[in-house]
Amino acid sequence: MHFAIRSASAGLLCCAAILPGCTATGEPPPEVAPILAPISAPAGYDAALAERLGADDLGMRAYVLAILMTGPQDAALTDKDARAEIFRGHFANMERLAAEGKLVLAGPMGGEDGRRGLFILNTPDIETAQQWVATDPSVEAGVFTVAYSKYYGSAALMLINDVHPTIQKKGIGE
Repeated sequence: MHFAIRSASAGLLCCAAILPGCTATGEPPPEVAPILAPISAPAGYDAALAERLGADDLGMRAYVLAILMTGPQDAALTDKDARAEIFRGHFANMERLAAEGKLVLAGPMGGEDGRRGLFILNTPDIETAQQWVATDPSVEAGVFTVAYSKYYGSAALMLINDVHPTIQKKGIGE
């Protein structure tokens, strides 16, 4: 049987087989048994949920992070109606991508260094993410350009689109 030292600050540290005094059967000596536990999933672990969310053993998964930056046509687009139409399309596109399970998370940023918004996309592949984001009217119009990066984060992010409607009192523009 394999054992691991459990520590609140460091998680699983090492295999007990390397500890001096392990018995010939591979069992730990009695004096260290209280700090050792068989390697197993923690209490509360939901294997079915982890599988549904695409989680690895750490509860994580691969995504693509897209940072929307101020584009070359942003300042030139001064017609209020045209700008409003582009942004209506931008929000409709985000809703569509979320409904299709492609957009995990989206939101505005503060504008520092031209960073205006972010998307976390449900793909590990940057080319796929680029194809999805290219359908956004604000990107097509040059209001935004996009910088892409691979991102490794909690698979629990996949639950945001299920949970958010239960806490959202009103929609964008209301």
